Amino acid sequence: MKTEKMLVVSDIHGALDGAEILLDALNVHHPSLLLCLGDILYHGPRNDLPSSYAPKKVIEIMNGLEVPLIAVRGNCEAEVDQMVLNFPVTSDYNIVPWGNRLIFMSHGHVYGPNKLPKMKEGDIFLSGHTHIPVCEKKDGVYLLNPGSVSLPKNSHPCSYGLFDETGFTVYTKDHEAYMHIDL
Repeated sequence: MKTEKMLVVSDIHGALDGAEILLDALNVHHPSLLLCLGDILYHGPRNDLPSSYAPKKVIEIMNGLEVPLIAVRGNCEAEVDQMVLNFPVTSDYNIVPWGNRLIFMSHGHVYGPNKLPKMKEGDIFLSGHTHIPVCEKKDGVYLLNPGSVSLPKNSHPCSYGLFDETGFTVYTKDHEAYMHIDL
């Protein structure tokens, strides 16, 4: 159902403060579903170590979530991550129906805004990976990225996304609207 709220988070990278932003966002928005775009536990060789790096605490938070969760594998996920997380994190993509549209969710390193799967006009491509929030429509397809809750890039704030009846909104860690697109 399109009017249900879905919270979108990406690129936690083992940062406790990023996981805490997620918890706060769940309490503020009360979504019916959480979409996680990968890179949950490990910070990766290209990123600086997050100041609050605590992957064991992030595991505890993620495994304790009560909201249903759909996740995809990020480029920093490994088989050992699946051993400690109690939800699937090994798929390169997932497809979520939303009203009369499909949301194709992928981390962004296999499929990405420049390498889209086959989609129909009005469908949504949802990815993370770049740590840069995006809300745009290109060639009939919505390209959406919530940014990163822990390691934002290009002077963007820590951020997450929310699908609701108005469209898709990127929020800052203080739960202030940062960018929006009507869907």
